[in-house]
Amino acid sequence: MAHAPVWPPPFRGDKRGAQFMASEISPKAEVSPKAKIGDNVKIFPFAYIEDDVEIGDGCVIFPFVSILNGTRMGKNNKVHQGAVIGALPQDFEFRGEKSECILGDNNIIRENVVINRATHTGGQTVIGNDNFLMEGSHISHDTKVGNCCVFGYGTKIAGDCLIEDFVIFSSSVIENAKTRVGMGSMIQAGTTFSKDVPPYIVCNHDAGFGGVNTEVARLHHVDEKIIKHIANAYRLVFHGKTALFDAIKQIEEQVPAGPQIDHIVEFLKATEMGIISRKL
Repeated sequence: MAHAPVWPPPFRGDKRGAQFMASEISPKAEVSPKAKIGDNVKIFPFAYIEDDVEIGDGCVIFPFVSILNGTRMGKNNKVHQGAVIGALPQDFEFRGEKSECILGDNNIIRENVVINRATHTGGQTVIGNDNFLMEGSHISHDTKVGNCCVFGYGTKIAGDCLIEDFVIFSSSVIENAKTRVGMGSMIQAGTTFSKDVPPYIVCNHDAGFGGVNTEVARLHHVDEKIIKHIANAYRLVFHGKTALFDAIKQIEEQVPAGPQIDHIVEFLKATEMGIISRKL
């Protein structure tokens, strides 16, 4: 990964090397010569890129984007107007420490998205690969996002959250701090939740169980028999009259094991915040 290109004198008095020619960086962009920019990167006018930044090959940075210290960006990301990547954490514990904001490959970051870096030294906010963050969404400090997730308009994710792969957030969702969302789940528009959302389900407007997310399961070629096993597992969790601990034991005893069921059990056992509404 080459260092950031520097435009011909009188731009800060530095010389431009031939190795930088592959990327197209507007002379109207403010790009630190200390930043590391990959090949075939396009940076539009009025983008702002600080010193401690790495941008991988093939990325496109549109006008008025700010990419701040601690950002590590993979390949082929597109960051649209007004987005801020690596913003200082909005956390009262932040004391100016060095931390990181990690983006994988092939993410689409639309207008006015904000992604904060982590709070403490060595910490990371992580966005995986192939995610789509729609206009006005916000990922807060130390949150970990998997792959192939969708964040709808105005969705806000608080700090220290964990979001697994293939999660869909509809518009204006609020996820409160230290909660988790399991693989393949969908959160309906306007939902605010403060507890964990287990895998493969729909979380409805009241932050309750809205059924198995069968559409996503079928899209990922989950067998119909397995979908029935998932539904049976959640019948025990959400419609039984037992504590969650006992519901987990019932799943282990009554539902055939397999990758999806094993993941549900593992997710439920690991909950610290509890799970979304259950009917007891």
